[in-house]
Amino acid sequence: MKRRLFLSAAAAAAAGASAQIARPPQPPAAPLLLLGATLHRVSAPPLVRGQLLVVDGRIAAVAAEGEALALPPGTQTLRLDGLQLYPGLVAANTQLGLVEVPTVRGTVDVQERGPLNPNAHTLTSFHADSELVAVTRADGVLTAEVAPVSPPGGLLAGRSAVMQLDGWAWPDMALVPEHALHLHLPPTRAVADEDDDDEGTPAPANAVRGRLRQLDEALAQARAYAAQREADPKAPRDLRLEALAPFAAGRAPVFVHAQELSQLRQALALTERHGLRTTLVAGPDVVALAPLLKARGIPVLVDGVQKLPLRRDDPIDAAETVPARLHAAGVRFAIARQGGLRGAPNIRNLAHEAAAAVAHGLPPEAALRAITLDAAALLGVDGLLGSLDVGKLATFFVCAGDPLEPSTRVQRVWVRGREIDPRNRHTRLMDKYQAR
Repeated sequence: MKRRLFLSAAAAAAAGASAQIARPPQPPAAPLLLLGATLHRVSAPPLVRGQLLVVDGRIAAVAAEGEALALPPGTQTLRLDGLQLYPGLVAANTQLGLVEVPTVRGTVDVQERGPLNPNAHTLTSFHADSELVAVTRADGVLTAEVAPVSPPGGLLAGRSAVMQLDGWAWPDMALVPEHALHLHLPPTRAVADEDDDDEGTPAPANAVRGRLRQLDEALAQARAYAAQREADPKAPRDLRLEALAPFAAGRAPVFVHAQELSQLRQALALTERHGLRTTLVAGPDVVALAPLLKARGIPVLVDGVQKLPLRRDDPIDAAETVPARLHAAGVRFAIARQGGLRGAPNIRNLAHEAAAAVAHGLPPEAALRAITLDAAALLGVDGLLGSLDVGKLATFFVCAGDPLEPSTRVQRVWVRGREIDPRNRHTRLMDKYQAR
């Protein structure tokens, strides 16, 4: 009986949510010239009271006030005097669209069973009508990498996709349908994990060595399989090895998730043995390897800034100081929210992660880059996003202050030149109870 009541309530809630989902806007009917706002270009100093021209969903011109521009016929003008215009924030390593309510199993689709799933990908599982997409977008996060999560004991979780946060469904929202392979190294000591207690259980040394040996064998088999298929296209197909082959050959990026120092060293050894295009998804321990990472050109995705230390005897601000220390060491990095099931509803707070890094020594301009242009570079979409440069997608937002300040609210949002309604479940609830 309780189960029937729960299912009835869940169905009613889902129906109510679906009835409130906004329809994606039509493509812009005419070119648009934005005037008067301060343009935070990221790749160059800001332009106070600048001009930004949008044509066919892309940035066609960026100019200072008073500079003559050749405007296409029918160009519409919008004044944004006194406001700030920023490129859309880029969130890496999220489970957005794969999780709706972390405690309701039927709304969670983040992982496959078994240790080796290189053929799994998140693209077709992405829920475009998720309430969390609109909530995330309303805080300026307009692009997200949607990544799988490895089950306890898993290694190769699958492939991620880079999605723009507006569209009817996943086919028209995907910027990079298959981006990176996500590899989770086994823990070698007890690390607290709020999402799953099993993840924090240290495996015996022989079990860890066995998993690493299994990973080495899979990578070697993938390369051998690719060579065999090239020599004989009629050879039997193996979907897992076929999916793994470009990553094993170093032709596509591999995001290696490693928190403790021993895991990070294993990641570097694995990279050296197989020639992987590695990006480390890591926490405070990565700072100890900063000189080596700079020398090898290995970038880091900081897996959350506002979180507790890894060990009891670590400094309380160990995580908050990671971006500043990587910046000082000259290591390429970007900032992300901590991944996992419970992280999906809070991707909207990405700018606050960067703000916490600023409070602990990271220069503000570097913090902004870490969630825009540098994050786009780590995802391989810096040619499309991350800065206000000519030729890039017209994906940006307007606010009255610094987006790193918690009090700043996003006022208007554009994705590929289409203005998006920023209203969402949170704003609807606020309006409801303010009118009580």
